[in-house]
Amino acid sequence: MKKVITFGLLGGLIMLAVGMLISQLFLMVAPSLKVEYENPNLFRPWSDPIMLLYFVHPFLSGTVLAWIWQKTKALFSSEASLTKGIRFGFTFWIAATIPGMLISYSSFPVSFLMITTWSISVLLQLLCLGLLFARTLK
Repeated sequence: MKKVITFGLLGGLIMLAVGMLISQLFLMVAPSLKVEYENPNLFRPWSDPIMLLYFVHPFLSGTVLAWIWQKTKALFSSEASLTKGIRFGFTFWIAATIPGMLISYSSFPVSFLMITTWSISVLLQLLCLGLLFARTLK
């Protein structure tokens, strides 16, 4: 269990870093996203203390996904480490992110571009996480 928590927290750090990097890249490519993020009718301002939970999310996700990896890694046992990690990340992305983004797009006044950037960001985060787990949590 100690290994799961350790690599889950490390995975959270990787998810946070990848997410922040990808977010900055998307803001450079599509400056209109910044206007959406600054809309107080959609998002809390960064000065709100509750926004600190934004930084807790990847660590919680990383730890939960490390536990899920430990429970499901046998499903990927016949594959090379690189393939295992990519399949794990992609499978989780399809199962959790795509339905979540569909419901977000249908129920919140955010642009399709924002939903697309979130989806791509989460995919890259999950692929990195899967690769970490496949290499370290054998």
